[in-house]
Amino acid sequence: MKVAVFGLGYVGTVTAAGLAARGHEVAGVDVDTLKVDMISSGRSPVVEPGIDTLVREAVAAGRLQATTDVRLAIDGADVSLICVGTPSSPRGDTDLGFIERVLRDLRGAMDVAAPPASGHHCVVVRSTVPPGTGAKVVAPVFTEHPRPSGWSVGTAMCPEFLREGCGVEDFFAPPFVVVGTADTRTRDTLTELFAFLGQEVHHVDVGSAEALKYACNAFHAVKVTFANEMGRVLSPYGVDAREVMEIFCEDHKLNIAPAYLRPGFAFGGSCLPKDLRALQSMARHIDVEIPMVGSAMVSNEIAVRSLVDRVLATGLRRVCLLGLSFKMDTDDLRESPNLEVAERLVGKGLDVRIFDPIVNPDLLIGANLRHLQSKLAHVNRLLAATPEEALDGAEVVLVSSSDPAGLTALLAAAPRLVIDLHGRLGADVERLQPYEGVSW
Repeated sequence: MKVAVFGLGYVGTVTAAGLAARGHEVAGVDVDTLKVDMISSGRSPVVEPGIDTLVREAVAAGRLQATTDVRLAIDGADVSLICVGTPSSPRGDTDLGFIERVLRDLRGAMDVAAPPASGHHCVVVRSTVPPGTGAKVVAPVFTEHPRPSGWSVGTAMCPEFLREGCGVEDFFAPPFVVVGTADTRTRDTLTELFAFLGQEVHHVDVGSAEALKYACNAFHAVKVTFANEMGRVLSPYGVDAREVMEIFCEDHKLNIAPAYLRPGFAFGGSCLPKDLRALQSMARHIDVEIPMVGSAMVSNEIAVRSLVDRVLATGLRRVCLLGLSFKMDTDDLRESPNLEVAERLVGKGLDVRIFDPIVNPDLLIGANLRHLQSKLAHVNRLLAATPEEALDGAEVVLVSSSDPAGLTALLAAAPRLVIDLHGRLGADVERLQPYEGVSW
C-alpha cells in the first residue's frame, strides 16, 4: 500500500521505516526540515537500536521518502497514519493541537491531491489521545464538509505500543494489534496493512482503542511504583526485595495474570484488607512512605461509598442484595464490601432484603459470625430464604452473585434498576432495562 506517516519522531520514524521494510511505499511528513533531510539521506532522526539500518535500507530500496509537502505525501495514498506528539497542557490535559493541525492540512491537501486507486482513504490516529477524540475531533473534519470528488474517507484509531530503547523490536512483535473503527473498509485495509505481523487483529470501537494505551501506561507506572514501594519497606527489614519480586513474578496464576484485572466492585475478605494495613504499619515503624499501596484502601472505600450514594440518589427505598459474602462460593463475610453496603443502606433507613445461596446465619461460627453480628445485628430479619422472597417488591437490585436460581428470579422480577457488581452475569441480565454496571 501507499502510506503517509505524519510526524517523524520516535513513533513515526519507527512506524514509517517498519512499514517500508515490509514492502509498503511510505512517505514521512514533518514540519521539521532537519528530520525530513535526515530521512531523505538515509539517516534516522531518532536514536533507537536498529532504526538506522532500517531507514537506510528502506530509503535505498526506494520505499521510504520524507517531505514537508502534505499533498505530495497523500497523493494516491491508501492510508494516513497520524503519529504526532500529544503533550500535556499546563493543567494536565492532552494538547491535541498537533493532531488538529495535521487534520486541517490533510483535509486541505485532498482538494489538490489524487485520490487512491480504490477511492477510499483511511485516516488513522496512532498518537495517544483521550477517548472521544476520534468522534469529536477527527471524524468531523471529514464528515461535516463536502469531500472532493473521488475521495471516500474512513477514520480509525490504531494505538502503538512502542517502548523507547526497543521500539523497532516492539514494532515487529507488538503485544497486540488493535483497530478501532466503525468503518468496514477502513477495518479491512488496516488488517491488510499490518498482516505481516502475523497477529490476530482486535477489532473494537474507537473509544476502546483510544482508552487502551492509557490503561496500559497507567498499569506500567503502577508496577514500577509497586516494586519500588516494596523495596523501600522491605530493605530496612533486611530483606532483598529483588529476590522477593523475582519469585513474585513466577506466579502467573494471580500476580502476573488476568486475575483481578476486571472492572468491578471493591475487594474484601480476610486477607487483602488486613495485609494492606499490616504493610502500612510496617512502613510507619521505619518512617517510610508507600502512598500507592496506602491509597488502595482509600480507593476501595470510595468504591463502597460511591455505590451507596448511587443507590440513595435514585430516591428508591426498597433494595435487594443478591450476594452478601465478599465473593461467590464462600460464606466468609469478614470485611465484605457487600455487607458494608447493606449496613450503610440500613443505616440510611432503606428497606433492605438479602439473598445469598451460601450464607446462613444459623450455620455461621467463630469470627465470621461475630463479624456479621457486629455489622447487622438483625440480619435474620434481612436475609430471605429464597431469591424470589428477597426480590419481592424490590426497586433496586444489587447483584454480586451469579447463582443460577438468583438470576432466574431476577429475570422474572421487575425492578426499577439493576446494578451489576459482578460483571459476568450474562447477556440476558445485561438486556434488562434499566441495567447498569457498577464501573462500566
